[in-house]
Amino acid sequence: MTKISDTELDVFPLCLGGNVFGWTADEDASFAVLDAYVAAGGNFIDTADLYSGGESEKIIGRWLARRGRRDDIVIATKVGMAGERANLRPATIRAAAEDSLRSLGVDHIDLYYAHRDDLGSPIEETLATFDDLVREGKVRYIAASNYEVPRLAAALKISETEGLARFVALQPHYNLMERGFEEGLADLCGRENLGVMPYFGLARGFLTGKYRPGGPEGDSPRAGRAREYLNDRGVAVLGVLDEIAAAHDTSLGAVALAWLLAQPTVVAPIASARNTEQLAALLPVVDLTLSADELARLTDASA
Repeated sequence: MTKISDTELDVFPLCLGGNVFGWTADEDASFAVLDAYVAAGGNFIDTADLYSGGESEKIIGRWLARRGRRDDIVIATKVGMAGERANLRPATIRAAAEDSLRSLGVDHIDLYYAHRDDLGSPIEETLATFDDLVREGKVRYIAASNYEVPRLAAALKISETEGLARFVALQPHYNLMERGFEEGLADLCGRENLGVMPYFGLARGFLTGKYRPGGPEGDSPRAGRAREYLNDRGVAVLGVLDEIAAAHDTSLGAVALAWLLAQPTVVAPIASARNTEQLAALLPVVDLTLSADELARLTDASA
């Protein structure tokens, strides 16, 4: 287990993404994936009010209730991108939090994200509302997703100055094919001791190796976006992943996630699985340590 920043949240180094629950995975398949994840030692589940129109939260809530696992699971959810609630105004945050608590069937959310920055909402008001939820015991810690350096730095400064609850983590789009996080955000997270949970850690499935030149189109709703990475750079990255995976007798996805885990400030990359077979290919990341040479080869290939 790894601690998020200075919090009391000890989490598994692979966060299970709930975005597929109620979308490409029905309730039975979702329960099977959740069961397999916790059987492997997992305790960190990520969802959002946006996912599957709220069905993801409800499926997780029903699973928590039926399995009696609430006390040993860290639940993260988000607000700010769902339909008419695509903002971070105080009333939106308050209403969304209450709905998420009901959907999840819990009395508190462990990690509550601003799903994306909202330039139309004053940061002070957004943070004050999050702070109220923390003080009321409905949220333990708050975090940010899809923030740029200036706004994230401003939010952290306001929390410090005003004595408000502070973001303890950042969820950025970051993987071997998307490395914009390294251009400023990584340094800020390091200086401010923010835990980093990258989303799309497998580049929409591209880094699992199932999309190849001349290969099948794939049956995932993300296939089109994943195949956008199938250029010279993407092929080079797959080549290095192939070699390293073979050397460790593991999956390409596990190697790609291990590269993320080795990056400064990264606590737990987020990856989703629509069935237990996909999950089984990712779980080896927990025990996989890449050498300095292997990390450098991946870094250079994806530069």
